Amino acid sequence: MSDAKQPAPAQTSQSAHTAQPNQPHQPAKPAQSSKPAQSSQSHQPHTSMFDVVIVGAGPVGLFLATLLLQEGLSVRILEQRSSPRSDSRAIGIHPPALAALALAKVEAPLLAEGLRIPSGVARSGGRDVGSIDFARGAPERPFVLTLKQVRTEALLAQRLAELDPNAVVRGFCVQSIHDGGTFLTLSETVAASVVDASVRDCAVVDAPVQEHVQGRLVVGADGARSAVRRLLGIPTSGRNYPDTYLMGDFPDTGDDGNTAVLFLEPEGILESFPLPGRLRRWVVHTDSLLTDADAADLAQLVRQRTGVELDPGANSMLSAFEVRTRLARRMVQGRVVLVGDAAHEISPIGGQGMNLGWLDAAAVAPIIVAALRGEKTGRRLAEFERVRMGAARTAAHQAQLNMMLGRKSPAQFLQLRNAALGGLFTLGVVQNFAARRFTMHNIR
Repeated sequence: MSDAKQPAPAQTSQSAHTAQPNQPHQPAKPAQSSKPAQSSQSHQPHTSMFDVVIVGAGPVGLFLATLLLQEGLSVRILEQRSSPRSDSRAIGIHPPALAALALAKVEAPLLAEGLRIPSGVARSGGRDVGSIDFARGAPERPFVLTLKQVRTEALLAQRLAELDPNAVVRGFCVQSIHDGGTFLTLSETVAASVVDASVRDCAVVDAPVQEHVQGRLVVGADGARSAVRRLLGIPTSGRNYPDTYLMGDFPDTGDDGNTAVLFLEPEGILESFPLPGRLRRWVVHTDSLLTDADAADLAQLVRQRTGVELDPGANSMLSAFEVRTRLARRMVQGRVVLVGDAAHEISPIGGQGMNLGWLDAAAVAPIIVAALRGEKTGRRLAEFERVRMGAARTAAHQAQLNMMLGRKSPAQFLQLRNAALGGLFTLGVVQNFAARRFTMHNIR
């Protein structure tokens, strides 16, 4: 970016020079928003130039594209999936992220659809151990908002379409990135286009016809398995954790209302979060990865640990997952920036990952605008990387602590720990600290 050092070519496509860059800030002819795969016999090479190319049409990529389009930049999002994901793993929107989303004019629709959680309670053996009022962490937004990720992405996509209905190009698998000096060329083999939304990785196909999209700057918002990060050769560091979980959504038939509940039980923690539509997300710590579990298995675990009865037949989402942390060694390389899970994958326990990505996007958007206006941005980028990776490390440490507290514990030890926690949560200073921590106000 601007005065940043240019990288060596990540993976060169020999046909990547078929088009010359447009004049600065001249919008390119819009590409089609959905690009079906075509045979190499009938398809001709095509190249478009944009101010910014974002790889990944998840919640972070959609948000960043909206911020940049609002500033008058030309933007394209390249997404390997042929259609949006239908599953909803992330549900929590924390106050700092909600404030950032307001910049893209999506806070109001999110609030209209989402559910506001004003407080949380820790419970063990049927008795409340302690509680947290989230207003202590954020008086201006005294809640954590929950909304299924599929709806969050839909609202972001709707706002993006208001600015540019052709901004997202689906079925584009980035297979090479070539450094042209003042721009980058991202290429794919047409025959390798993804048509199955469940496919995560692009297949490498040897075909003579390629699609090319050029950008003066590129942002990798393509998740934990980032193709951009891989093609640039940016290493990661991290670790795998022994913790595994099973989660699912069921009708909320209890009396906890809009309160989040953490059940601290000897067999392991169980988390319960209210969702719009009188639903609840249940997340259970398990002894192993239960990939073959069904809704009845999850309902049984909930009943055994809490006594709460769930209806397996009314389950609307089920997922088993394991946990790992991966941090990229750098977020900025030449004209490329990594954001979200592409830069820092952390445990989903605590619901911080998607929010971190939004905060990355909000922080880098004005730097991108400045760089494209010809301003020197080297120091700002270095500070951006330092602050954002620091935030990711803090979030990773918090998630690790959450997981440790949620592991199996002998009943006697758990009773002593719960008694200590109950005493601490009577102190105002502890309440304030916990509220800021659970609402991500200690992470910027």
